[in-house]
Amino acid sequence: MLKAGIVGLPNVGKSTLFNALTRSRKAEAANYPFCTIDPNIGVVEVPDARLKPLAEIAKTPTIIPAAIEMLDIAGLVAGASQGEGLGNKFLANIREVDAIVHVVRCFEDDDVIHNMGSVDPLRDIETITTELILADIQSVETQLDRNRKRAKGQDKEAAENVAVLEKALAHLNEGKPANTLDISKEELPRLKSFFLLSLKPVLYACNVAETDLLDPSANAYVQTVKEYVKTHHDAGCCVISAKLEQELSELSPEEARDYLKELGVEDSGVSQLIRATYALLGLATYFTAGEKEARAWTFRLGAKAPECAGVIHTDFERGFIKAEVVSYEDLTKAGSIAAARDAGKYRLEGKEYVFQDGDVVLFRFNV
Repeated sequence: MLKAGIVGLPNVGKSTLFNALTRSRKAEAANYPFCTIDPNIGVVEVPDARLKPLAEIAKTPTIIPAAIEMLDIAGLVAGASQGEGLGNKFLANIREVDAIVHVVRCFEDDDVIHNMGSVDPLRDIETITTELILADIQSVETQLDRNRKRAKGQDKEAAENVAVLEKALAHLNEGKPANTLDISKEELPRLKSFFLLSLKPVLYACNVAETDLLDPSANAYVQTVKEYVKTHHDAGCCVISAKLEQELSELSPEEARDYLKELGVEDSGVSQLIRATYALLGLATYFTAGEKEARAWTFRLGAKAPECAGVIHTDFERGFIKAEVVSYEDLTKAGSIAAARDAGKYRLEGKEYVFQDGDVVLFRFNV
């Protein structure tokens, strides 16, 4: 299962958000720095409105959503790359995840301590980014030295590594994260093999006060963050109120919906954050639907039919024959598998078929 790590400065709402995402109280949320040291880990369900209509068509009461893993990583501080605030440990935790959800404080509250003395989202963003870049510079310099020595011995692989590492080092030395480096498709896999922290995709979560949810655009901090991360980090952001979301997570789904309606808000910020993180990880969903259950399965975008079959069981991939496929839109429009088949929307796909988000599938296999 792919993992996303929740990062940010101390006291920006990371642990509160984690508790809301996982509907738990696994993470201690306290008004002082480093209340989290070891990362909290939780499995988060991916909200998907398509599952209920599929369950109705399949006449099953059982719905199983897709899931991703989230890590609540302790707050980083300036100097983390040099070991400040247990920084080396926290950077090692970030190295283990596939994507980063960077929580940024966008609310004023005198009762919640800010470890840098004031609320300044752009300063906070660059504090974290700088530490990731500095850690990457150290890593790249070490790998560059090793590969240069090998390249002198006519090692072709090492020479190609040197070319990419030199390009990455020049970019990092300009204070730019590796994920904004202009690099060819051919070079990208090689760059990824160096496991740079700032190469990981990032989603920025603007943590606002509950009163800002109705009109986030009125929050000047949010607008500043949106414009800045798009320009300087080629990244997106979403708006959440971690404190509100934790309160909602303790209510029943019906009570939570009613509470949001009272606020004039249509959807939970956490739902939007989870879906955005899922996309950030390069994931998509296909479905199976029968009398037993309607279930969402996770696959990497670009995966072919046998690999997607293997998500269910390795035997499905090993003995793959065909996939019976209909899109969610065509199936719900038709109202049943039989009607979709009669309409010519139900088809057989072979080993080279690239799965699409929303495919509803039945695998044929033989082991």
